[in-house]
Amino acid sequence: MAEISKAELTGKTAFVSGGSNGIGAAAVRMLAEAGASVIIGYNQGEDRARALLAELPGSAHGVQQLTLEDSASVVRAGEAIAAQFPALNVLVNSAGFTKPIPHDQLDALDDAFMDTMLIANVRGPFSVIRALAPALKASGDGVIVNVSSVSAFTGAGSSIAYVASKAAIDGISMALARALGPEIRVMCVSPGAVATDFLAGRGRAQLEALMASSPLGRVTEPEDVARAIMACITHLKATTGDKIIVDGGRFLG
Repeated sequence: MAEISKAELTGKTAFVSGGSNGIGAAAVRMLAEAGASVIIGYNQGEDRARALLAELPGSAHGVQQLTLEDSASVVRAGEAIAAQFPALNVLVNSAGFTKPIPHDQLDALDDAFMDTMLIANVRGPFSVIRALAPALKASGDGVIVNVSSVSAFTGAGSSIAYVASKAAIDGISMALARALGPEIRVMCVSPGAVATDFLAGRGRAQLEALMASSPLGRVTEPEDVARAIMACITHLKATTGDKIIVDGGRFLG
């Protein structure tokens, strides 16, 4: 893939949910470096979001609080973002959470946790898309990149609830690609295990051992996933409803 020009996204606007940490923060940095004006979405990480904001090149950036489980919060955030960027070019849905629950411990996956997972990881991203769809359409060349997971199609992951939530994101993305074109493209980026603090208790040594037998034999970094997100935005102009897998080939088994 050709290097992204520093001016590739000059004049473009972007919102990144879950933008204060991990994959989202890496995407924020790359979007800003390519010239975009970026709003960093966060839930409880305001200090992280503002620290990241201070690092970004340019000055036309901002932060926005939203809680995916709270519909009113998403509506308010959507209104605030649309007020700043009436024509939004890019939405990256990177927010979400997980909790390790062994797949064979069915009783440990109770209804309350299943509901919480699906609301945060499925209804939440969809509600952000719904709130920002008018601004994305207004740009005439909007793109939505949903951060999914290889769990969606391998059936492996931190919990069955997480697997279900990411499979839902893949399906929703395909449906929205049909519904929102031609003004908006919709893509998924599907990482495997990434060197972030997303999964509690998984350290660097565990990741290195996990990836040693993968075809590429190296740990996937947040920047690897962010580059795939950028490719969806800047290079794959004739692609929608598809996914880019970023896991060093480990999904091949």
